[in-house]
Amino acid sequence: MPKNMDVVVISVNSPLKIGIYEEGKLAEAIVKEGKSSDELPLLFRDILHRYRIGRLFYAKGPGSFMAIKIAYVFLKTLAITKKIPLFASDAFVFNGGEPIKSVGKSYFVKTDKGIEIKKLDEVPPMEFHLPHTLDATLFSKDVKPMYIAPAV
Repeated sequence: MPKNMDVVVISVNSPLKIGIYEEGKLAEAIVKEGKSSDELPLLFRDILHRYRIGRLFYAKGPGSFMAIKIAYVFLKTLAITKKIPLFASDAFVFNGGEPIKSVGKSYFVKTDKGIEIKKLDEVPPMEFHLPHTLDATLFSKDVKPMYIAPAV
């Protein structure tokens, strides 16, 4: 039987990114363009065939409302049915705290007061990265999606 691997899912925007971690180190990175609703089931069919998942981690937002909702429902269902612990963090953990696209020229910005929506004239780069080393202390058991703005 294979070792327990931890899985990190970043699906707050495109592309979808999934990291497979062995003993806290990134062993495999999967990057896939497409809708989370289409890609997550296919990718996890393969992941579950190749690995035994010890823990699931995901970015619960802010970001694409639909992508966050799909990731939550999919991962929560997987966690319940397979009895895998699920943990979450905000998406700023994966982009160095940079603004995250909301709607139009609006961006989610993390401040001392929390997460706010601000209009920005300059478009900041918005790239999310799978960490080389998984720091589980950045995640919590509060896995409910982070909906800052209403669905558009």
